[in-house]
Amino acid sequence: MPVHKPQSKSQKSVERSNLELLSSAPNGLDTIDRQIISELQRDGRRAYGAIAQQVGLSEAAVRRRVQRLKDSGVMQIVAITDPLQLGYGREALIGIRVQGDVRLVADKIAAIEEANYVVMTAGSFDIIAELIAVDDDALVHLLNDSIRSIPGVTEVETFLYLKLSKQTYAWGAK
Repeated sequence: MPVHKPQSKSQKSVERSNLELLSSAPNGLDTIDRQIISELQRDGRRAYGAIAQQVGLSEAAVRRRVQRLKDSGVMQIVAITDPLQLGYGREALIGIRVQGDVRLVADKIAAIEEANYVVMTAGSFDIIAELIAVDDDALVHLLNDSIRSIPGVTEVETFLYLKLSKQTYAWGAK
């Protein structure tokens, strides 16, 4: 039977002071949370024990913080895929102009399975969305039958992706 040593007073006080920092930090994130996020952005499968050593907390404290960050919607831990290697041959960003309630149109576009990013914007377009399609025919179907047919959509401008030059997720911990 393994022997468990009680936490030292200094480790408990460090964790307690970190919890106090958490409650006073803007947006509920403190420096330790940001370090944990940064570590997971480098490697989403990194062991909690290794992260704990890096940030100076116990493994259990890191596990709790990660769970809180996930539960609150601050972060997700997901597999990032390359659509081209999964059989999708066409990616496009589309700018959409809307007459009427932009929220209703954005909700309808967000319900389209091939739309993986939808935002309401201020500027030339009311909505910007990213679409991933198997091929050009599937993209035409999406644009013509799924997007342009939504009531309120007045104009759609398509920007085809030719080559991905940069995609990063490390911005969130700064």
